[in-house]
Amino acid sequence: MKANRRQFMQTMGTGASGIALAAAAISTGCSPAPNEGKDGQLLLVGDNIAVANTQHGKVRGYVLRGIHYFLGMPYGADTSGENRFMPPRKPKPWTDIYPALWWGTTAPQDMENRYANKYGSFRDHWNYADVSEDCLRINVFTPAINDGQKRPVMFWIHGGGFTSGNGIEQDGYNGENFARLGNVVFCSINHRLGPLGFCDLAGVGGEDFAASGNVGMLDIVAALEWVRDNIAGFGGDPGNVTIMGQSGGGAKVCNLTAMPSAKGLFHKAVVLSGASRRSGDKAFAEKLGAAVVKQAGLKPTELKKLQAMPWKDFYAIAAKTQEDLAKEGGPGGMMTHGFNPVVDGKILPQHPYDPEAAPTAADVPMIISSVQNEMSPSWNDSSLESITLEQVADKLRERAGFAPGFGDKAKDVVDSYAKAFPGKKPVEIWSLVSSNRQSVVALADVKSKQPAAVFVDWFTWQPPLFDNRMRAFHCVDICFWFYNTDLMLTHTGGGPKPRALSAKMAGALLQFMKTGDPNGGGLPTWPKYSSANGETMVLDETSAAKNDPDREARKALPQLT
Repeated sequence: MKANRRQFMQTMGTGASGIALAAAAISTGCSPAPNEGKDGQLLLVGDNIAVANTQHGKVRGYVLRGIHYFLGMPYGADTSGENRFMPPRKPKPWTDIYPALWWGTTAPQDMENRYANKYGSFRDHWNYADVSEDCLRINVFTPAINDGQKRPVMFWIHGGGFTSGNGIEQDGYNGENFARLGNVVFCSINHRLGPLGFCDLAGVGGEDFAASGNVGMLDIVAALEWVRDNIAGFGGDPGNVTIMGQSGGGAKVCNLTAMPSAKGLFHKAVVLSGASRRSGDKAFAEKLGAAVVKQAGLKPTELKKLQAMPWKDFYAIAAKTQEDLAKEGGPGGMMTHGFNPVVDGKILPQHPYDPEAAPTAADVPMIISSVQNEMSPSWNDSSLESITLEQVADKLRERAGFAPGFGDKAKDVVDSYAKAFPGKKPVEIWSLVSSNRQSVVALADVKSKQPAAVFVDWFTWQPPLFDNRMRAFHCVDICFWFYNTDLMLTHTGGGPKPRALSAKMAGALLQFMKTGDPNGGGLPTWPKYSSANGETMVLDETSAAKNDPDREARKALPQLT
């Protein structure tokens, strides 16, 4: 079945993912909506239904189970041609009513064999369709429009590093349940990625291309400006916006807190499995950009040809260049070798949290989160359940999750974690060592020196899927925060246990959005983080605050640079 058809069926409530009919919606955990259980009409769409105003023209959405959907609204102009590598520009105003009935096109990225891994496609339930440089689009889910209420606003930023993803790539990104549960407005976006969003041509193109290394982040700023200027008409409060992202989206959140142009456009921040203190190095970014131009066979004076070529041709050139430079540089992370935001001294004046926190972040409360296992190596390979600690150490010499391996220190690291977690199997020790708790603690230590409160959590709930081998993997927590555990069945299995934890986590997130403090939403008392104690909320069927639960094990890890 094509992705578009599956998306449509799910969105309209007739898909296999758990929110089909009114009675099913109640049984699967969608919070109550008008007429549910009474055979009432669930979908409303028509000429005079869900019509809202924006600064650029009117938009028409639809109402599903009492929540207004506005999908794929332009917040910026087409980024192709002369707009490629340039800061985002406002969309041209329209006179007809814009049909905000469908998701916006995905930003250009590598779409080859997107669904080739059948296990991964099943688990994450990917939603990918059209790809275009005309991708600056925002989705809004809201309980009401033009009613004068000032609802807190959630601004969700998708993951995928800085190279892939979109605003609805997983069903758990849907904002309907969360908007209804908390009477809030939920927004999600698409923005430029990879070499089209982060190719720094300033070194060869001069001032005309000064912003090119950060235009993907400037897109997000433009979307936040759209929220500031338009969200009141969608029932939201532009003075109470929370930015939240997972994985690469979490890194984008960290970068936004360090960008002067984003200051004041949001007021709270949540980072899920994306704790990032540093961004790209300017010298390397400009070296990579110059190498792209050379690989294309162009002179510095011919960058307009780089703007004019089909995006797939440019993408292939950029990917080859990145691969070649990565081989030269040896082991490293995406910040060393990839297309990502760059500290250029202006758009991004400093590394967000290294050596100290950016002053623009001083008054922004933050939740910093990670999941216990992140990379669960055996989830689709049961043979790894019988791996030994010695074999785990061999694996970790070369690679540890998203990061380089530990070389000769691998055995010491494994032994330290095995001692700290005596009940864990070797394959679980592998995933614990490869998780990003170290990055979470490092970010929290720096951020907590500022006045605004910091709260840290560790999600440890284990999905009962694939013979219990999925564990608390990268992305599993997203649907819990957004009250979507019964919508994202391939992550949770559905049912009352994940739903109960989700209600508490979503409640805490809603409290944080409203007050800057997650307490009072259903979880136990969640203390602020301090470096001395490492206060961490451990999220599970029985949640509890603990002081730095893996501190002893982490002592064996090489220091982050």
